[in-house]
Amino acid sequence: MSSLETRSEDTALGAVSRPPGTDPDAVSPAGRLAFERLLGDLSARFADLSGTRVIEAISDALGQLLDVLGFDRATFSEIRCEGEPFEVICSASNSRCEPTPAGPTPYLPWYLGELSAGRIMLLPSIPEDLPPQAEVEAEYCRRIGLRSNLGIPLRVGGRVMAAIAFSAFQRTRPLPADLVARLKIVGEVFAQALARSRRDAELVAALAEITRLKECLEAENVYLRQAGCARTARAPTSRSPVFIQVLEEIAQVAPTQAAVLLLGETGTGKEVLADTIHRQSTRRDRPMIRVNCAALPASLIESELFGREKGAYTGALARQRGRFELADGATLFLDEVGELPLELQSKLLRVLQDGSFERVGGTQTLRSDARLIAATNRDLAEAVSQGLFREDLYYRLNVFPIQVPPLRERREDIPLLAWELIKALSESMGKPIEHIAEESMAAMLEYPWPGNVRELRNLIERAMILTRDRTLRIRLDGVPAMQKPAPGTLEANERAHLLQTLELTGWRIRGAGGAAERLGLKPTTLESRMQRLSIRRPGSEGA
Repeated sequence: MSSLETRSEDTALGAVSRPPGTDPDAVSPAGRLAFERLLGDLSARFADLSGTRVIEAISDALGQLLDVLGFDRATFSEIRCEGEPFEVICSASNSRCEPTPAGPTPYLPWYLGELSAGRIMLLPSIPEDLPPQAEVEAEYCRRIGLRSNLGIPLRVGGRVMAAIAFSAFQRTRPLPADLVARLKIVGEVFAQALARSRRDAELVAALAEITRLKECLEAENVYLRQAGCARTARAPTSRSPVFIQVLEEIAQVAPTQAAVLLLGETGTGKEVLADTIHRQSTRRDRPMIRVNCAALPASLIESELFGREKGAYTGALARQRGRFELADGATLFLDEVGELPLELQSKLLRVLQDGSFERVGGTQTLRSDARLIAATNRDLAEAVSQGLFREDLYYRLNVFPIQVPPLRERREDIPLLAWELIKALSESMGKPIEHIAEESMAAMLEYPWPGNVRELRNLIERAMILTRDRTLRIRLDGVPAMQKPAPGTLEANERAHLLQTLELTGWRIRGAGGAAERLGLKPTTLESRMQRLSIRRPGSEGA
């Protein structure tokens, strides 16, 4: 225990010279009165003591007790959690020895075990008062020259949570029962004050955490309202082998924590795929946070990503949490990451490496556990060679690259995407569409789609605004002419032609006006070719 501590080398064991006939251990009537007054003063002082000053006040009080009682050292120790060892909180000593260092107590199994069990350790004469099983304690006391020791366990809330100890090195000390009782009372005053301070500190920490979580929730709600982040929960589907491969790669990487880099032309649906990765991940219960690096001025990107402190710059009237804070425990999607200014790329790299960052104008290091998905239509490898993109950041982002094909390379999906868009727009516009004009579907299947899915959506929306009946006619003549891509393989062209015909006939194979009649084939021959080309009706098993 703390009272059995190593004293300084200059502490001698010789007797202290006193006037003849004086009892060196007696407390004079004046000293007894001073002791009683001190107890009353300490009780009053600790009644309303601020939690931040408790340990300092206990240390001062130990020094005052030593002056009145004549011990060489006093130590106060604490057990923070039941079952843990004692730890020295503070200590006081006279000029003949050093105070006990703060920290764990020495290994004294019998002594500490007795204190932990709630038994007062009354050892006026050491080593005579030590039992045979206290071999470690006997050797320890002999080595440091300890002559007397009083250790008092202190209970708060029914458990031993602290102990106060008094040690004498110069001579043995009698320890009368009334002195022990008084010291136990004052020790319990100390322990109660310390327990209150611990509870107050825990309450302050809990309130701070509640405030932090409340601010995070409010900032997240503001972000969601401003960004309009509601997304459909339906996963994308496809009939294109090249896009099906993309979806399979997404299914593999989504449950991991790896960074994903989506590469592809503008309008290919990279954000939809990022949302799909997030919804298939373990972080799907939190919203995905989005940042378009190309849509923000360079001067604002840093504060958007990392946040800012109040007064960080002109116009910063309040503290703002950044997207990395909002995405803690969730997913952060950086669209057009290739447009990120070079000076911010090093800060992004640091967050990706160790999760730490500082707000603009702040000095406190914050941490974020955000899973990153980045997207770009730029050739980042070429940007690295031109010195426009950091090579180390490129390799950090390029953990799992996914190449998103343009719409012209997945023509099999054009009818499917068109009907999905028509269904969504019909609900918002109140215009039910039952058919797509045959010539419109043929034109869409031939068109090169430089704007990809985004362009397809815009054309369909314009056509739905103009339509007056239940058949949609999409005009492509107003779009600038583009050079048609080179024809694909015979099998790919056959597959696209069959799909187009099946879409136009509503996937009806047999009968007048059916797909087999339009193609000039027997129904069984058409079904055989569909099986060979892996063509299945939407909604059928395996589709």
